[in-house]
Amino acid sequence: MQAVRAHRRGGPEQLVYEQAPRPEPGPGEVLVAVRAASVTADELNWDATWTDGFDSTGRSRTPIIPSHEFSGVVAALGGGVTGWAEGDQVYGLIPFTHDGAAAEYVSLPADILATKPATLSHDQAAAVPLAALTAWQALVDHAHVKAGQSVLVHGGAGGVGSFAVQIATALGAHVTATASATDLDLVRQLGARRAVDYAHDRFEDHVTDVDAVIDLVGGATQARSWAVLRPGGALVGIAAPPDPKEATSHGVRGVFFIVEPDRAGLEAVARLIEDGRINPVLDRVLPLAETRDAYQALAQEHRRGKVVIHVAG
Repeated sequence: MQAVRAHRRGGPEQLVYEQAPRPEPGPGEVLVAVRAASVTADELNWDATWTDGFDSTGRSRTPIIPSHEFSGVVAALGGGVTGWAEGDQVYGLIPFTHDGAAAEYVSLPADILATKPATLSHDQAAAVPLAALTAWQALVDHAHVKAGQSVLVHGGAGGVGSFAVQIATALGAHVTATASATDLDLVRQLGARRAVDYAHDRFEDHVTDVDAVIDLVGGATQARSWAVLRPGGALVGIAAPPDPKEATSHGVRGVFFIVEPDRAGLEAVARLIEDGRINPVLDRVLPLAETRDAYQALAQEHRRGKVVIHVAG
């Protein structure tokens, strides 16, 4: 099969478009013919991308195939797999210590697959799993957002942020989002009641007593966010772990997590998509052979939404 691989640890410069062995599904696994994949900022900096662990103690897995979210078609079933059939259209998030989807085929555990939203193309569906699951888990599993509550999303026009704005709105929350001046209209279209230009306005002047902050920025933005939370609220940090001392002193919760594959979450997201309540935002779609350019774009350019790799079909 054709794939994008890196034989040595590094950045986009290590990625090579080449022939690679096609994987075979083991017991409990499904072989998926990849139609599209999506890339994530900093993915090539994660230990899990290169090793079998989440820290520097893991053993090297090179050569590796990057990209951990995909949309495709079931091509073969491993032993003991039920509930799926060849030809089923699926999408999902691949475990980070597993080879990714920048290839014509990927074999992965059957229990993390979900049915692709019928209203989306494969290119669109590939933009969903990691970003939407991160937003879903932040809002539902960790912030416990309910209808009528207020949510502040930092970085509302990015891959995760665009889903966080939409999902929070779909949950019935009142959303304020920070974004660049050129993206203010976008985050309003996604459902934000207020859009704040982070370069020229202080979000503290626009919101107070919010129930949850979804922080995709970190640094000084996160540090300033404690003051706008109501007592008992939650700051969910995705870019950096919140300071537990600050959380205690403000009487709120600080949460940091790493998104995990979650079929139930993907199915909930798919229902929202098929109901027309949320949609992926695509920055651009590039062919598999230009995967290196996709990762370089993530590192160097301002973008709206996700960068997608079109693989086949």
